[in-house]
Amino acid sequence: MNRRICMLAVAMMMASVHVMGQKVHVKFFTPGIVRVTKTPDNNSVERKSLVVTASPENVKLKTTANAGRTVYKSAKLNVTVDDKSGRVVFATTDGTPLLTEGEYAFTPIADGPDKGSYKVKQCFALGADEPIYGIGMMQNGKMSLRGEHRKMQQSNLEDFAHFFQSIKGYGIFWDNYSPTRIDDNKTLELESQVGDVVDYYFMYGENADGVIREMRHLTGKVPMLPLWTYGFHQSRERYKTQNELLEVVRKYREMKIPFDGIIQDWQYWGSNYTWNAMEFVNPDFDRAQQMIDEVHDRNAHISISIWSSFGPQTKPFRQLKDKGLLFSFETWPESGLTSWPPRKDYPSGVRVYDCYSSEARDIYWENLSRLHKMGIDAWWMDSTDPDHVNYKESDLDEKCSAGSYRSVRNLFPFMTVGGVDEHQRAVDSDKRVFILTRSYFAGQQRYGANTWSGDVGSSWQSLRNQVPLCLNHTLTANPNVNTDIGGFFAGSYNRHYQDNSATSNPQYQELYVRWMQFGLFCPMMRSHGTDVYRELYYYGKAGEPVYDALVSAVKMRYRLLPYIYSTSWQVSKNDDSFMRALIMDFKDDKNTWNIGRQFMFGRSLLVCPVVDPLYTKEKIVKTDENSGWNKQNSNDNNGWPAVDWNENRTYEVYLPAGTQWYDYWTNARLDGGQNIKADAPIARSPLYVKAGSILPIGQDLQYVNEKAWDNITLRVYPGANASFTLYEDEGDNYNYQKGQYTEIPMTWNDKSCMLTIGSRRGAYPGMLSSRTFTVTSPDGKTKNVKYTGKKVSVKM
Repeated sequence: MNRRICMLAVAMMMASVHVMGQKVHVKFFTPGIVRVTKTPDNNSVERKSLVVTASPENVKLKTTANAGRTVYKSAKLNVTVDDKSGRVVFATTDGTPLLTEGEYAFTPIADGPDKGSYKVKQCFALGADEPIYGIGMMQNGKMSLRGEHRKMQQSNLEDFAHFFQSIKGYGIFWDNYSPTRIDDNKTLELESQVGDVVDYYFMYGENADGVIREMRHLTGKVPMLPLWTYGFHQSRERYKTQNELLEVVRKYREMKIPFDGIIQDWQYWGSNYTWNAMEFVNPDFDRAQQMIDEVHDRNAHISISIWSSFGPQTKPFRQLKDKGLLFSFETWPESGLTSWPPRKDYPSGVRVYDCYSSEARDIYWENLSRLHKMGIDAWWMDSTDPDHVNYKESDLDEKCSAGSYRSVRNLFPFMTVGGVDEHQRAVDSDKRVFILTRSYFAGQQRYGANTWSGDVGSSWQSLRNQVPLCLNHTLTANPNVNTDIGGFFAGSYNRHYQDNSATSNPQYQELYVRWMQFGLFCPMMRSHGTDVYRELYYYGKAGEPVYDALVSAVKMRYRLLPYIYSTSWQVSKNDDSFMRALIMDFKDDKNTWNIGRQFMFGRSLLVCPVVDPLYTKEKIVKTDENSGWNKQNSNDNNGWPAVDWNENRTYEVYLPAGTQWYDYWTNARLDGGQNIKADAPIARSPLYVKAGSILPIGQDLQYVNEKAWDNITLRVYPGANASFTLYEDEGDNYNYQKGQYTEIPMTWNDKSCMLTIGSRRGAYPGMLSSRTFTVTSPDGKTKNVKYTGKKVSVKM
């Protein structure tokens, strides 16, 4: 019997196998993260990732060579490489199969700027009934993403992280930045248009949280965002004057509608020829500094639209053009005139900048710093995909600072968002970076940015799509995601073009209310769109069901701030997530594997957004990011349908197995593992609390810093032991990274019915030295607890 066996217990990280004229490299970064690279023999590539920040650790491995296979065993993984085929197989240490490679291929590129490089392909053999999640942001309404066949290339409505994870508890990061084809047939195939090497990272975390933790270890932790960003944001396409914007701020404060952010959309810079000037060139904003100051004086914050492109009459355009740092492909807007459809005989000359150049990113910030010095609080980075009109495949052959545009196409949002984040961090430690971006890539979670899902249409199908889109975005290890509440293009609900009559149309009213109730449980709660005004006071008045439902959702957001901000600390410190697909907490319940209409918000709240109309007939609206700009009228000009909003409605939801649940609104206790008909009046959507939860509820607020958190209600939901950590800091600087914050640990012992509020850990300037906690339980018991930072227990 001719075989050789060798066993080594050594500290080693990398092994190479020569297979059919090619090299297969296996490198352990941690016991649970393995980098696999494959190169042709004559193409010895030492490739540095632009996304991965981690370095390989000194991982202890046991190596076994036997019968033409080499097995590398860490504390978490068995990785087997076939010495003949180069195929890599991943398994747990007890031999449970996780993933097996299929074929791989290098197809030489014969001409063009990438001549000498390859199309690179790798296949993976998945289980027939194995769901996968993540990938990016897709408007397909799917939770499990098996069976996908598409070109992955960043755009207005869809973005791709080149990352997926499996129900088996592993993830794959495909570290290639060119447009990539995903085809899931008998095997899942990834083929990128440009690459010198097959390069991917396999990570085993045992479950979805573990995979996310490994991915953030590899590509960067999530920073704390400003406290105010977790309040409500009001926006519109667009406030055409400084007075329009200030009228909204004033009216919200007068009507006591809570909000923290007002957002200024485009064209404050004037014409399309001065597109994205990063200055208030528009004469209707001639008192911009006074506008910003008044926003601040009224205890609000202002975000402003900036783009990845510049008009030919702007300062940044001239600076970038002189240095050859502008792309030549056509982008939005096409025309220098603002009329629609665009007059192409008056081309705008707007061009996208080369964000792959550090010098170009310096110029970008140099110009943006004018707005930063004026006191703008946050950046709405639109078109970070970026927009590309009259697209030709050959446009991707244009050269940029990192090679061909094709070779780094999907990394564009990561580079431009990162440029702003890093420049602001370098000059300002008092104001946390906050960026609202339309596009993203893997690793972007390490920047102070929240991705929104693009210019989606205002329809029930669109709302249904947003829920799994946000959940899958989260499952790529990026927890910060949101959507345009109400949908962006809503013109089809108006009687006549832009007459704003949709605010009285029950079909749109119902959609807007339900979208608001969903947005309440997104990391950023932001109302925005075109064609129809979104300010809440257009939808009725106090005492009217639609108006009351909208305002109620916003008020609830503020009462949940102690829970939300404490969750944001868990996201940053312990790699947690806000919007948790049900497979993250209930993987053992197979009924949850493909539920894309419900999710956990934090660890305690089961959110069941109503994504079907219950009071009106569903209006079928089909639009995209381009056709949405066409003038639209409602098909119904004969009056709106009569609706009795006071009637109750029911909505079917699933309560995951393995725990009991409390109806948030009634405190009724229900068993998991069942479908139920839940009450769903227009005033609220179904919401449940997991048994074994401590839920902190704050006071009614007009803005996040209006009152100190000195009287928090702790709702205890029995049925299992529970824990919660209340987190506080100064809210808007980076002192938390220096240890200036507090944690108050809380535990519930279900057997003894005892809540223990532990000793406060840490300190920060301005912290509360004492406060009152009001402890409640679903059976109506209430006790007040005076807390001074020392451990105290209360029996319920």
